[in-house]
Amino acid sequence: MGSSISMLFFINLAIIILNLVAPTISQDDGICTFTADYCWKCSDTGTYTAGDKYQENLNSLLSSFSSSTQNNSGFYSSSRGQDSNKVNAIALCRGDLSQDSCQACLNISTDILLQNCSTQKEAIIWAERCMVRYSYSLIFGIKQEDPLKHVPGPNSAKNPQQFELVLTPLLGILRDRAASGDSLKKFAAGHAPVPGGETIYALAQCTPDIDKQNCSSCLKQSVTEIQTCCGGKQGGRVLKPSCNLRYEVSLFFRSTADKLVDIPAPAPAAPALKEAKKKSNTKQTVIIVVVVLVVFVIIFSSICFFFRVKKRRVKLEQDENSEDVSLVESLQYDFETVRSATDDFSDANKLGQGGFGAVYKGRLANGTYIAVKRLSKNSEQGDREFKTEVTLVAQLQHRNLVRLLGFCLKAGERILIYEYVPNTSLNHFIFDPIDQAHLDWETRYKIIGGIARGLLYLHEDS
Repeated sequence: MGSSISMLFFINLAIIILNLVAPTISQDDGICTFTADYCWKCSDTGTYTAGDKYQENLNSLLSSFSSSTQNNSGFYSSSRGQDSNKVNAIALCRGDLSQDSCQACLNISTDILLQNCSTQKEAIIWAERCMVRYSYSLIFGIKQEDPLKHVPGPNSAKNPQQFELVLTPLLGILRDRAASGDSLKKFAAGHAPVPGGETIYALAQCTPDIDKQNCSSCLKQSVTEIQTCCGGKQGGRVLKPSCNLRYEVSLFFRSTADKLVDIPAPAPAAPALKEAKKKSNTKQTVIIVVVVLVVFVIIFSSICFFFRVKKRRVKLEQDENSEDVSLVESLQYDFETVRSATDDFSDANKLGQGGFGAVYKGRLANGTYIAVKRLSKNSEQGDREFKTEVTLVAQLQHRNLVRLLGFCLKAGERILIYEYVPNTSLNHFIFDPIDQAHLDWETRYKIIGGIARGLLYLHEDS
């Protein structure tokens, strides 16, 4: 038991330390086609039955998006139905698409989504040129970053360090431009050259129903995830319900949306800044060393405290065990003494037969009458468990409980010795036609009170 407690203690301590130092990592989700032209996620939060009102509303709503001719912004949001059959849906086309290209993408994406999520009440699909999403919950004007999908490109950059120095600020600039869009479109695209011959083309986009702050926050987190999922790659995508990022080394959007993005060269660090950075690094090193030492001291102190408490507990248990052994020895009767007291368990001394064995009347050499219960031999209880149980029962002392005087163990024999009750069992008086006349209602009331006091003692004081 002690080793288990110590193991749990150190596991919990390790988990706490890991939680303090481990960064938060977003969980990649969803399924993509082989070439990642389409990625989707079917939520398991609820299902509908084929042919029911929810499906009818869903099909009607999504069909209206792909057939609408009144929207030139590429963003659609609407609801259909009531109560549990209400469907909320959003569709977003890439900001550079024409209306015809947008509707074509929505039409194909809707078909793929409904085929793969045929009974789910909530799902999303990301195509290269559009996104379709529906849910039974409210989704309008709410920043949603889950589920998400990371799609890294297959090829590595020629110079990952130089590539990263251009990619990160490029995505940061496009993030700010997209977040500054209006309620119809939040989209920005552009390119920047990388020293060495590569050119990065990138875009950032949010659903225009969320505000500037939420759009910027969603894209900022996505830029961080680009570094995690696609670092060193020539291309990558981060796909979320409320925003998406993409970059490649070739043009993947319409040239009319492309703009050269000027990436400021990193300014050389001034001597004062270098000295400040050096001091900052020294300060960080000192803090890290101090934290590590403090954690080490805490762990070491905890170990010492644990083993000290364990040693004291073992000593107490040994003392308790020695007391228990003494008590057990004082309660144990010799088998020959019990057999002699019951006249070798003769039928003449037999008082009754229960489910756990026969009960005999006996008389010890000092003239004391005892009741001997000879337990059946088919019990699976071990000798040690039997002794422990006898020790506990023998300590129960109450005037309304028959007292256990001791026990006997020998060659498969398990015997309990109780004080002898000359008036026999209560059921003899209750059910015997003649003797039940001795029990008037006042006597029965006293008997009930005694039984209740015995039970109360067992429950609260034993």
